[in-house]
Amino acid sequence: MPATKSLKASECHADWYVIDASNIVLGRLATYAATLLRGKHKPTFTPNMDCGDHVIIINAEKVALTGTKADKTKFFWHTGWVGGIKERTFGKMRAEKPEKFVFNAVKRMMGRRTSVALADKRLTKLHVFAGPEHTHSAQKPVAIDFGAMNPKNKRA
Repeated sequence: MPATKSLKASECHADWYVIDASNIVLGRLATYAATLLRGKHKPTFTPNMDCGDHVIIINAEKVALTGTKADKTKFFWHTGWVGGIKERTFGKMRAEKPEKFVFNAVKRMMGRRTSVALADKRLTKLHVFAGPEHTHSAQKPVAIDFGAMNPKNKRA
């Protein structure tokens, strides 16, 4: 029986992809971006190596949420002081910091089982921009039309 091929660090090659998030459902976008970042779409996927690709997400401010998540879903945190519980809705988070909103969604879709350090290293290849312009045009990223892959990916 042949042994399973395991990649070395010198054999890993990272491509660049750009995804337009205009009217794209957030959860589906985050799952697809996490797959690209981990390198699971490649036949040479190695779980203990960073063999994923760079992902650029533009128009993060126009990402879509299904149902009433924008108004009803709340995040809570505590400041550490007495009476310091705070809350914020999805819609307010998206309006204030759309880059951080999309980044956290992708981060939470990443598998953190292997090691936290490896997941953090993979997340350095994620580049999120609120508007339509990005600063990585010199790398010649390949555009992915994520909305056309499946009708459920896009909201009208």
